[in-house]
Amino acid sequence: MVADGLSVREVKRMQTRERLLGAAMAEFKRAGMAAADVSAIVAAAGVAHGTFYFHFPTKEHVLFEVENREEDRIAGLLNRFAGNNRDLGALLTETVRLVLGLERRLGKDLFRDLLALHFSQTRPPVDDSENHAVIVLIAREIAAAQDRGEVGSQVNPMNSAVFFLLGLYALLTTMNDWASRDGVLADYVERTLDSVRSR
Repeated sequence: MVADGLSVREVKRMQTRERLLGAAMAEFKRAGMAAADVSAIVAAAGVAHGTFYFHFPTKEHVLFEVENREEDRIAGLLNRFAGNNRDLGALLTETVRLVLGLERRLGKDLFRDLLALHFSQTRPPVDDSENHAVIVLIAREIAAAQDRGEVGSQVNPMNSAVFFLLGLYALLTTMNDWASRDGVLADYVERTLDSVRSR
């Protein structure tokens, strides 16, 4: 049997993966990724122990999946925002707002786990920054601002997008309990804009 181009077996496999992902995220929020118990995850998902490892070779792979999904979600929201707003500063501010929203949804501890995994030496290699939807979108908007004469011709849009996001993640990793964090993030956006503006 086939439903929407997928076999019943493929649909069930996807449903099982989603149940495991949901159960793993609940366990990660409860205990943190490192201390999360795979037995609790599979019990909550109602599957056999080996089923977890069929879908996710390690607990880290759950967070890789979450990171990829969240990156696509944030890129989609930013793309819509950019379609209605051609202001680079507003786009960078919206990026910060969306990433902070992810932090609120995941909780500070799990968000830190996600960022730590993002910079981990053991992370599976990815081809390059062009495979990251948020980086590509920000680079596109920097290039568009460059075409409008708002960004200097010497600026490399892709590098600037990478620098902006790396700096943002570093600030969020090191400052998550600082009372002055919102002000520092606003200043960071302004300094980023200053670094790329036409002189």
